This record gives sequence, C-alpha cells and structure tokens, in this order.
Amino acid sequence: MRVFSASLATETNTFGPMPTGLASFKDRGYFPAGKHPEAMTLFSGPLWAARMRGADKGWTLFEGMVAGAQPSGTTTRHAYETLRDELLDDLRAVLPVDMVLLGLHGAMVADGYDDCEGDLLARVRQIVGPDVVIGAELDPHNHLTPEMISNANVMISFKEYPHTDVLERGLELVDICAATVEGKVRPVPAVVDCDMIVTVHTSRQPARGFVERMQSLEGKNGVLSVSLTHGFSWGDVPEMGTKVLVYTDGDKAQADLLARQLADEVIAMRDGLTVNYPGIDASLDEALAFDGGPVVISDGADNPGGGAASDSTFILRRMVERGITNAALGPLWDPIAVRIAFDAGVGAKLPMRLGGKISPLSGDPLDVECTVKALKHDLVMTGLAGTPTLMGDSALVEANGIEIVLITLRNQAMGTDLFTQLGCDLAAKKIIVVKSSQHFYASYSKVAKHVIYAGAPGAVTLDLNTLPYRKARLPKWPIGVAA
Repeated sequence: MRVFSASLATETNTFGPMPTGLASFKDRGYFPAGKHPEAMTLFSGPLWAARMRGADKGWTLFEGMVAGAQPSGTTTRHAYETLRDELLDDLRAVLPVDMVLLGLHGAMVADGYDDCEGDLLARVRQIVGPDVVIGAELDPHNHLTPEMISNANVMISFKEYPHTDVLERGLELVDICAATVEGKVRPVPAVVDCDMIVTVHTSRQPARGFVERMQSLEGKNGVLSVSLTHGFSWGDVPEMGTKVLVYTDGDKAQADLLARQLADEVIAMRDGLTVNYPGIDASLDEALAFDGGPVVISDGADNPGGGAASDSTFILRRMVERGITNAALGPLWDPIAVRIAFDAGVGAKLPMRLGGKISPLSGDPLDVECTVKALKHDLVMTGLAGTPTLMGDSALVEANGIEIVLITLRNQAMGTDLFTQLGCDLAAKKIIVVKSSQHFYASYSKVAKHVIYAGAPGAVTLDLNTLPYRKARLPKWPIGVAA
C-alpha cells in the first residue's frame, strides 16, 4: 500500500491582535518533506501512526511537509497558500497513492478562506480522485464544515481535553482508513449541530462520562468512530459550534440516528459543562482562603493556545498590589525582558518592565524591581502527549515574592517542567498562575491541591457575549441567549 501523510495546522483566533504569517510556521514547527523529527508533534499523529502500522504491514510511506504554528490571529493569505501548495506539490510528486493521511486542526482561518481545511481537503480530493481514501485527524476545537466532511472518507477528533490522546486517535484513523482501502469497511458519516458552543473539560464530569460513552460505542454494531467537536468560540466563521460526528459501516440511517441521540445527550448536559469563572480578586481570595497549596489559577483569557499573547498583566498586577507572595506565574511572553535578564545575569537586581506590550488586551506594562533567579537557553517544555514544546531562551525572575517565568517563544503552560527546569519549587508555592485554559491540567493537577479558572480580561475572553461576531450563525447557546 502506498501511503502519503502530511500536516498543516494552526488554530485561528479571528479576534486576536497578532496575524499568523509564514514565519509563525517556519520559525516554530516546519519540517519539509521527509524531514519530520524523531518525535511526534501535536498534529503529526497520523504520520506517526502510519510509521508504526506501515512498518508491520510493509507499506510504502511518503512523508510530506509538516507545518504547525502557535494559535494566533488570522493567517495571512500568503502563508496559507504557500504552505498549502507545498503540501499539494509533495502529494503530486509521489502519485499514485492508495491513502492520504493528514494532521489538521480544523479551525484554521486565513485571509479569503474561512475554511482552510475544507479548501485543502477539496484540493487533495481533486488531485487523487474519488477512489483514494483520505483521512484526517482533528483538534476537537474545530469548525466541522460540509466541505471537510464531503472530501474526506474519515475524520477523527482528539477525545481528550487536555489533548493527551494524539497517538491513540491517529492509530484509530489509520486503522479505519486502511480497512477502507482493503474493502473491509465503508465509512458513512452523520453530523448533528448541537446549536451551542461550550468548553468541554474531559478531566471532570459530565464530560468524562461522555468520552467513555463514545469509546464504548466504537468498534461494535457497525459503529466505526464517534467524535465530539467542541468548537472554537474565538473563530468567527459560519460553522462555529459544538457538533457530533459519527461514522458507521455503510449504514446511513444508523449513523444519523446515533448522531442525533448523542447530540441530544450533549445538549442535555450543557449546564453541567459550564465552568465558573470568578473575577481576579475573587480568584485570589479563594486561593488565599484555601487550606494548603499549591492552588493553581488558570489565566485562560491570556492563553496563547487560544491565540492570546500570553503577556497580560492583569492578574500579576493585582498580586503585586495586594502584596501576595510565595507565588509563581508563567509563562509571560516578553522576549525583550528575557534579553535584559540574560544581559544582567543570574543574581542581578534591576528594575524591569514586564508584559503589557502587544495590545490593550494585554493590560499595561508592570514596572517592578526584579532579581534574576535563573536563565536557560532554548528551554524545551514537555507538551501534550509528551511532545517537545519550544519556549526559547527563558528566565526566572522574582518580583515582590512572586517568581515569574519569562519566555522568548510564545507557548502556553503545559508541563510543570516549564518552572522546575528553572529551579522554581512549585510544591512549596501557595499560588501558581498559569497562562493556559486547560492543557495545563494534565501535568499541574498532579501538584495542585485546588484549581481555579479565573475570569480575567484578555484576547481569549470568557465572556463570549462581548465578542463582535459577524459571520457566526447566532444565537448559539449561550451566545445571544437570555439567561
């Protein structure tokens, strides 16, 4: 079997202040055809799974371009078309193939393209023809569109949030696609829009139970795959929203019935999926009142994994103003401050202006006296599913009893080694503030005695009714719906 695999992925916050240009990919997560590293990346699960399965089955695997960028604002037309066309050229160069496996996000938006994945899949289908099997692995924070469904034979989303199941879902995708090529199954899709948009923390109920419910259905009675599209609230596109996707083996009526049933279950539990987001002071009060620690506070509104800058100062400023000590915060994206810390050296004490640089959504810069505690060139944090995450040159500075991790390459807090590699003893802290919405949970829940999701201002604002939607079809619970 001749198999082609490649990846092009980013998550687009159409309300975000920073465009996603070609350098956003080339400087961070770009590997030309045949140059994928010996470590899986977040969106190369299908390629990695194809390597594993192909080695056992004697497949001829052609590895095309792999490109990923940190979530940010709208992708430039030049960046998208350049990388899209490179991937398509890689595919043309190895024709004919029996199977195409793609690692995509599902919420990539570019200038002139509200549905990058649908556009890419349509072009792949045009190249390979109607008989070649096309499969794609998606992030559940996707915009599931008719163009995507009609041009792929199978699409499977990660089930977990945090996304710890990249390889597992990749292997499922490869197995179903291979069985389709061999004529053993005939995937038939059904999609139901839940007419809502909600955060789905699969680490807690009721979402935990729904993940287990989906898994219990798969591989039985003709059900091939079940995916829940959580949706991405900060992507202003027509198909934004929570949806259920079911594939059955040749039985459209069965797929339609099951997708509708599961969608009704999601709708019924939506109130239980909602998260309480206390304001900054209320979050700090709760953390201080908690008996023991560490208490982890999620600053999800400044999550770079959702397209924020990760340089907001709103929570840090209140901690300083309130005299809160024995705390840690990170990562704060501030390459200029990192450079100053490196120039000053470990042990130096100096005034520094931290954060607040990208937009009004970042707040004002914070002027504080800092001590440089540690420096590390090219810090690599442990990311989701063990994937390496580049943070660049990084510094740990202490200001007013708060240890702050400063980074050069914008990424969210995922592994606790973001702090510990710089000598920060998290277990000894009362409060740990992380720039992350939920991906932090896989690692930080092991040290946290309590977790709080703060409702701070930011580019990934949690008050969805304040976002200036123009294209999304609304109302869509809870947006535009009376309480």
